[in-house]
Amino acid sequence: MTKSKYIYPAVISQDEDGFYVEFPDILNCFTDGDTLEQTLENAKDVLELMLYEMETKNVEPPTATKITDIKCNESSFVTLVLADTMMYRKKFKKSAVKKTLSIPEWLNVEAEKNEINFSAVLQQALKDQLKLN
Repeated sequence: MTKSKYIYPAVISQDEDGFYVEFPDILNCFTDGDTLEQTLENAKDVLELMLYEMETKNVEPPTATKITDIKCNESSFVTLVLADTMMYRKKFKKSAVKKTLSIPEWLNVEAEKNEINFSAVLQQALKDQLKLN
């Protein structure tokens, strides 16, 4: 199974307009917010998006720098941000994908008699097989 949880250090700076966050290890990964809470939420969102994009392109995410190795100025601080790309997929990638499959006719007849929802059964079986429950 693909890795889906990551922790990266983020540098958060504050000025008169609010907060700004950047991830030293992830190129072009930055965001901002009016409050610290909003900034941390936005940081998680942008980190998950960037890591998800890397995964879809089969690009290995960089190794996270140790938090103690990151220097910042007096108006900034370093924190860790947890990203879960599986949760990102579940939240934003919900569109259905049509799959064609074959089953024996007798099994199809029995399933239809019992009003089995083929899509629901397949989804649950895939989650069980992939240990995603």
